[in-house]
Amino acid sequence: MAIRQVDGFAGPPWERPLNGVLDKLVVESEVLAGNPLGDPFRRPLYVYRSPGVVAGSAAAVQSIYLLQSFSGQLDAWLARDSFEPTRIERFDALYGPEAEPLPDCVLVFVDAWTSLGGSQFLNSSATGDYTDYICDEVVPFIDRRYPTGSEPALRSVTGHSSGGYGAMVLPMLRPDVFGALAAQAGDSLFEVCYQPDFRKAARVLRDAFGGSVERFRAELQARESFDWSRFGDILNVYAMAAAYSPDPDRSGHVMLPFEIATGQLIEDVWALWLAHDPVRMARGHAQALSGLRQIYLEAGRSDEYYLDLGAQAFGAELDKLGVAHTLTLFAGRHGGISHRYPIAVRELLRSV
Repeated sequence: MAIRQVDGFAGPPWERPLNGVLDKLVVESEVLAGNPLGDPFRRPLYVYRSPGVVAGSAAAVQSIYLLQSFSGQLDAWLARDSFEPTRIERFDALYGPEAEPLPDCVLVFVDAWTSLGGSQFLNSSATGDYTDYICDEVVPFIDRRYPTGSEPALRSVTGHSSGGYGAMVLPMLRPDVFGALAAQAGDSLFEVCYQPDFRKAARVLRDAFGGSVERFRAELQARESFDWSRFGDILNVYAMAAAYSPDPDRSGHVMLPFEIATGQLIEDVWALWLAHDPVRMARGHAQALSGLRQIYLEAGRSDEYYLDLGAQAFGAELDKLGVAHTLTLFAGRHGGISHRYPIAVRELLRSV
């Protein structure tokens, strides 16, 4: 007996033929060239085209930008968890033969990874100008290459966790680009989701790195493998500080919002963080938020970072501003909810 090679797909569970097409592109960014971390300015960019777009859509279609979670690289969208479809396959299933009819679209998977784990999709003198990269480079590139509508009403953004944070703040910062958002467990209400980590980070810096941020950075760069138990508690806090409180006097450096020796808050630095909290940002960006065609928020009721409370707090601010939105709390935690990612996309597609 002998096996023989055959043509075609192996089939589930290894791979599923897509109804649409996934383009794997590589782009070079002028904005990210020379960024403070020395991270690559040549980056992958994935673009999913629904079946109607593949066939040649006559009309301009929606574009939905998907932002990854903290520490996630773009190729994580192709990763397969045990007994589950990949995330790309989940999105593609929205256009399966048994699915409800939906408008055609282009899904754009943007990579804003940094060597600290992520950029929070913001401009920062400590990481690089990732808002500009997305809004002023990637979006025009997509609109030139694909049949996407150039008006904000046909362009939206979604993501989970840090990606959810980006989905909330980018339409506030750049309403000229994005006209709708869907945020799943997005970072918000910073005193609830971030502040409890400060005491852990202070203790790790003291005990594992001799109270030295420089030693932490050196060991992080020199590691042969990544150990979450050693780096995790400080890395998340440091990366957020790189996004929210970069040192204005030293490019590439950050200001931590607490004293390393005691964990006590440094109020003026903490105020810089709060200025980036979507809950606090909402009032100052009421006009931008009221102009969005759709705001969809959701989180698991057992989210370990209490981002369900953050979603409720952001929703409460929207209520005060008279901004329409949808808020859904579901039975779930922070992770293990990739089956819900297509829900956000479906909500955005339905709202046009």
